Amino acid sequence: MLRFRLGFGLLWVAFLGYATVLAPPDQPETLDLIVNMSTGAWDGINPAILALFNLMGIWPFLYLMFMYSDGRGQRLPAALFAVVSFATGAFAILPYLALRRPNPGFAGPVGWWLRLHDSRWLGVGLLAGSVALVAWGITAGDWGNFVTQWQTSRFIHVMSLDFLMLSGLITALLGDDMARRGLEHRAIFWAVALVPLFGPLLYVCLRPALQDQPTMAPETAIA
Repeated sequence: MLRFRLGFGLLWVAFLGYATVLAPPDQPETLDLIVNMSTGAWDGINPAILALFNLMGIWPFLYLMFMYSDGRGQRLPAALFAVVSFATGAFAILPYLALRRPNPGFAGPVGWWLRLHDSRWLGVGLLAGSVALVAWGITAGDWGNFVTQWQTSRFIHVMSLDFLMLSGLITALLGDDMARRGLEHRAIFWAVALVPLFGPLLYVCLRPALQDQPTMAPETAIA
């Protein structure tokens, strides 16, 4: 497990270095673009970029649906890392993965807040939003313009890579989440892992709900 934690740490350093040194340069209009996309002033913005930007808002909610329960057995404030990822994406998730410990168990009451983030209805809402965004981006987007911006804009370039990074990193939480719910079939893991975005979204829509469990004694609690 130590080698995986080290690997996530090195990946974080490498991704941070690439984003700040090797990615295309920042463009003068980047801040205005971010403000306009965040406030709904979408006139003149490529729908492909808008769809990607909004999908990057789906990912943190999806990670919260894994990390609230994972954080029950961690010394780290798991939810805080997921919340920070709304602004920084994988740059917040990677440090958590590098510092967390395996946590295939669950102890204590679920509670209303965790139950909210464990809700299938939240997963269904995220899935419906993602389907709409992907369909809109594919059908209405100017993909020639997207490629040009990917090659020339640091923001678009890094955001695209961030999306791919988040698609892969969620599998690091998937195995323990399955174990907490009594799902043992490896076929489920691979079916979810091999379908970017929609695999994890379908999983949170269909997975069994967490149940209240007895609190572990101190000597058996996760270190």
